Amino acid sequence: MSKAAQPDATAPTDDELRTLDAHWRAANYLAAAQIYLMANPLLTEPLKPGHIKPRLLGHWGTSPGLNLVYTHLNRVISARGLDALCVWGPGHGGPSVLANSWLEGSYSETYPDVSRDAPGMERLFRQFSFPGGVPSHVAPETPGSIHEGGELGYSLAHAYGAALDNPDLLVACVIGDGEAETGPLAASWHSNKFLDPVHDGAVLPILHLNGYKIANPTVLSRLPEPELDALLRGYGHEPLHVTGDDPQQVHRAMAAAMDDALDRIARIQHTAREEGGGERARWPVIVLRTPKGWTGPAEVDGEPVEGTWRAHQVPLPGVQENPEHLRQLEEWLRSYRPEELFGPDGRPVADVLACVPEGTKRLGASPHANGGLLLRELPLPALAGFAVPVDKPGTTLHEPTRVLGGLLERVMRDTGERRDFRLVGPDETASNRLEAVFEATGKAWQAETLPVDEHLDRHGRVMEILSEHLCQGWLEGYLLTGRHGLFSCYEAFVHIVDSMVNQHIKWLKTSRRLPWRAPVASLNYLLTSHVWRQDHNGFSHQDPGFVDHVLNKSPEVVRVYLPPDANTLLSVTDHALRSRDYVNVIVAGKQPCFDWLSLDQARVHCARGAGIWEWAGTENGGTPDVVLACAGDVPTLEVLAAAQLLRRHLPDLAVRVVNVVDMTRLMPREDHPHGMTDFEFDGLFTADRPVIFAYHGYPWLIHRLAYSRTGHHNLHVRGYKESGTTTTPFDMVVRNDLDRYRLVMDVIDRVPGLATQAAGVRQAMADARTRHHDWIRAHGTDLPEVADWSWHS
Repeated sequence: MSKAAQPDATAPTDDELRTLDAHWRAANYLAAAQIYLMANPLLTEPLKPGHIKPRLLGHWGTSPGLNLVYTHLNRVISARGLDALCVWGPGHGGPSVLANSWLEGSYSETYPDVSRDAPGMERLFRQFSFPGGVPSHVAPETPGSIHEGGELGYSLAHAYGAALDNPDLLVACVIGDGEAETGPLAASWHSNKFLDPVHDGAVLPILHLNGYKIANPTVLSRLPEPELDALLRGYGHEPLHVTGDDPQQVHRAMAAAMDDALDRIARIQHTAREEGGGERARWPVIVLRTPKGWTGPAEVDGEPVEGTWRAHQVPLPGVQENPEHLRQLEEWLRSYRPEELFGPDGRPVADVLACVPEGTKRLGASPHANGGLLLRELPLPALAGFAVPVDKPGTTLHEPTRVLGGLLERVMRDTGERRDFRLVGPDETASNRLEAVFEATGKAWQAETLPVDEHLDRHGRVMEILSEHLCQGWLEGYLLTGRHGLFSCYEAFVHIVDSMVNQHIKWLKTSRRLPWRAPVASLNYLLTSHVWRQDHNGFSHQDPGFVDHVLNKSPEVVRVYLPPDANTLLSVTDHALRSRDYVNVIVAGKQPCFDWLSLDQARVHCARGAGIWEWAGTENGGTPDVVLACAGDVPTLEVLAAAQLLRRHLPDLAVRVVNVVDMTRLMPREDHPHGMTDFEFDGLFTADRPVIFAYHGYPWLIHRLAYSRTGHHNLHVRGYKESGTTTTPFDMVVRNDLDRYRLVMDVIDRVPGLATQAAGVRQAMADARTRHHDWIRAHGTDLPEVADWSWHS
């Protein structure tokens, strides 16, 4: 068990306060200059229009407050020997974090061409929000970052994810007051009910209230202090306030608040780790109130700027063409007295660096912000111990996710000492048939427990909360700091995190081209309780469109798998958990499902991604008359039932059955690394024969993925078309024309010559659909021929 840091509340001396202020002024100078300057970085000559960037981009308003936080984090990290990470929540704090990482030297170590001297300073300024340069926000390119600036609402969830199972880590999180108005952030305050002070690190939220968003005041900044305190205390935090606009007074107050907060954290951890304290901790939160655009221009063109929404982006927009603006800019930049902060060679002077930690203690050099450096291989067991036996396809049934639960239980058990695997989900672990994991660990919970509760555990590593945002944010923070995990969710409600997965995919895409960023474990989704089986819910819980959303994103990052049975689910999950720098989406059912493939067959089929099931077809090595394709567990069942009907009623018809596990295989090779060449695609699906494709989701996705293929005009796709209710399982497929009878009718309609030859068969199929309609309304269950079906060749 890790020891808690010992309290050390020694107040800074006047000399230390002087050096803190020097560091803060240097950071403010660098932040402001990044927005404006492309030359004359040290102001060694009067400022001219030619020194100014042609396009002024960036955000000044939040930067002075972020610089203050960075400066004072440096102090306590150095004084206490802390391992720390900071999540910078305000949307466009890039100038600040870049300035500070350059001051501490971590930026120049990462990018040697941006050296810590005058030429490097000029390059730092020029590259900011400039073609070929760096973004205006904290991004993957920024050393020390795990959070994309502008991901409004997610910073605190990311911070808690980083702290989980990191007992020696302090994670500071600066929350902008605009961000604090979002739903995800409001829910994130409850993360403290899941933070284990024994095995997890600490999160120090710093709520930065500078009063305004882009154009409007912020809610929390306008609350009276007692009301805000009551809100934060209601969330389970103890607020510490730092307020003011006088730098010396604010430095003293911030130092005292930091010391007080860290002393409290140390006491909480000491009590939990050394004395076994069982009460839920009340963690500190710092409320920092400083003016927006603090130390910038007080007034521009007769309008107040500092302390108002006008300071949000570029306070002086007309410096190229307005001499008065240029004069004000030079006055503003010189107010920081850069000649005292940097030597003639542009290097920061000793006073500026007095508070900066060394080595990996620096925020920009923390290995926790480059989690791949800390990542260990996940101890995945052999799948043979969990696979189901399959002597003949389609004769036995298992619940695929329950089978997977056995594998995940072993992973949880085998990572029990190292604590680097978490399962997250919105109150659905048992519902999704994964409850075997509770044999190895419980559900994280620090709040009150009652005798009726099950599986709650102060040290548990399953995390359930009815907020998909928090599940996603926790897991992202956990993965980006070097651990592994899985997000289990109802398929329809994973859409709640659409924007979050967007950002994570962009983060991974950018990170993959940064050689200094080590690969991290993939973000793995298991989507179950899917569209075709919503017996307890109905239409509101039917939406398979997350796959469409993900497949719109960067192809080098995204993967989508639709395993048709238990053994293929084991195989693709094993692959996903071993992978790096991907977002893997796995869609699998939790209801009893036929077993089609043995483990060895499943491995081969999943490695192939899409293949012919020769045992299901009747082409006998020849050219098929029709291809029946399927992707997803329910579509696979319906295609095989249709193939069996065709075998019985049209024995001379040559039918090929193709199953697709990896959806990206349908894409052209030039569009996705897993995609097929046209030669492969035509060989599998044919170039000139009808293809009846039964797909798990919205049918137009298949057309979009295959639109450029030779035989696309022969492709007919059945899938979900927004027709649902609370009904029987088979009625769901009938309502959406995905059922076996409709598929047989599609074959007859599209294979030349069958319309006349098989008219009687088609009529029989239509009659079966009518019988189904009448039967379920009379009996409330599916037709016996459907409910009792099994495969036989």
